[in-house]
Amino acid sequence: MNSQIFLITFVLYIIAMIAFGGWVSRHKRGSGDDFLLGGRSVPLFLTVGTTVATMVGTGSSMGAVGFGYANGWAGALYGLGGAVGILLLAVCFAPVRKFRFMTMSEELAYYVGANRLVRNVVALLIYIACIGWLGAHILGGGLYLSWMAGIDLTTARILVALGFGIYCVVGGYFAVIWTDTIQAVVLFAGFILMAILALVEVGGFSGLTAGMDAGATSFLGIGQIGALPALSLAAVIAIGVLATPSFRQRIYSGASVGSVRRSFLITGVLYLGFSIIPAIIGMATHALNPGLDNSNYAFPFLATEIMPLGLGLLLLVAGLSATMSSASSDAIAGVSTLIRDLYVLATGHTPSARNVVRFSRIALVATIGLALLFALASDNVITYITRMISTILSGLFVSAMLGRFWPRYNWQGAIATLICASVTSLTIIANSDWTAFWGNPSIPAVLVALVAGVVVSLVTPASRVTSAQALAILDQERQRMEQVPEPTLTGAESTSTAR
Repeated sequence: MNSQIFLITFVLYIIAMIAFGGWVSRHKRGSGDDFLLGGRSVPLFLTVGTTVATMVGTGSSMGAVGFGYANGWAGALYGLGGAVGILLLAVCFAPVRKFRFMTMSEELAYYVGANRLVRNVVALLIYIACIGWLGAHILGGGLYLSWMAGIDLTTARILVALGFGIYCVVGGYFAVIWTDTIQAVVLFAGFILMAILALVEVGGFSGLTAGMDAGATSFLGIGQIGALPALSLAAVIAIGVLATPSFRQRIYSGASVGSVRRSFLITGVLYLGFSIIPAIIGMATHALNPGLDNSNYAFPFLATEIMPLGLGLLLLVAGLSATMSSASSDAIAGVSTLIRDLYVLATGHTPSARNVVRFSRIALVATIGLALLFALASDNVITYITRMISTILSGLFVSAMLGRFWPRYNWQGAIATLICASVTSLTIIANSDWTAFWGNPSIPAVLVALVAGVVVSLVTPASRVTSAQALAILDQERQRMEQVPEPTLTGAESTSTAR
């Protein structure tokens, strides 16, 4: 009976989000800028809301709680890494708002003279990364919904994908940031309340550590997982934030540089405080039931089996808010790259403003469908996320840092950076001993990519394209998409206008 109530609640919640998203975005669908970037005028409170909701995503709600269940205080590493990442993003990259970039591919190409090869390679990697993130969110949300609503895993994943997919297609970016902001309030309230009640249920902090290994109760669980793997986990999450396209979109769509910077600083402080919550929930669940077959089920177990029904319904909404707010953001980021960059790669020109919204909606459906296929082939959220970040995003992170702060960086160095990061990551993943030593491939991937980018840039000619010229190239190409399409007039209206 409870499972049916949970399923009905989920369906009603999705309907409410779709209706709300459609309503708030009803006047924001005229141009590509409106649909994909909210008209580049997103105010501070909405930037904070959508960034917080995107930060507290599948990794925090499902992955970090499960990691805390298995490894104690190490569950806080995800939040610590994310907080460092968003604070560095505020300091290092908020100023790029003034360049009016539309995608991260544009930004990284700008750093190396608007080089077309770099932009095409980066666009492909970013699109794959967005599909990867989407797959992680569908995976986590599906695991969560399957447990709570008592339905099979495949059906649950499809329902989650349909849920956030519909309001993205209906309302675009403006629907995403408004629904994210509402979801941020819900998920923060739900998670904090759950952590407090879980502590009460196990008898406080003394009961929280009952039955856990001594290593898991050490500082940040370092005694359990090791110092280097702990550093690697925090680092890979920070790298993910610094190189994930959806966070770059928050920069490009913000009302001003100051607004973006302040919103990221506020988000970083909030997320730093939040980092301990998943670890508490995971450890409390371990104290209550140390025998779960899959640690990813720690959060839904506590919500459905321990908490009262009314609170369980709130936690259902909170957990799904965390998953779907992040998923919708990554979906829009992926489509922006597909429409702005990969469309140009395939056709040789940008789509006209008249076609951007229609093409974007088609691309959203295709992108979410691809991500769903990825999600159906995996079952471990943290492993999925860390490997995807290490292989795809490490090179983007290094390219962004070198391009932003080292003028000598060139397109040859950027290509070397991207290739070496992915090759290093895949090599370590293929060797189980190396994986066990490092925890994940992020640190060696970044170090090798950094050395490769610097060395290759120094031994090849410097770019002859100035920053101003590179920006002009990108601006001119983008203008076709940013114009508000003229309404189509009937013959009578055309005659009347002519007169």
